[in-house]
Amino acid sequence: MANDTLKNKVRFSSTLPPEVDKMLKDYSKQTMIPISKIVEVAIVEYISRKGEK
Repeated sequence: MANDTLKNKVRFSSTLPPEVDKMLKDYSKQTMIPISKIVEVAIVEYISRKGEK
């Protein structure tokens, strides 16, 4: 594995169905928002909503 030079982030890996991957990449391209930022915001929002029960 390459040297990690990330100071304020950690790497993680996951899998997606091909159609979700395409949606994510298309949205990132259209909005010019990096995929990592989209995923970060989505996870925070998901966890926040789950905690509101």
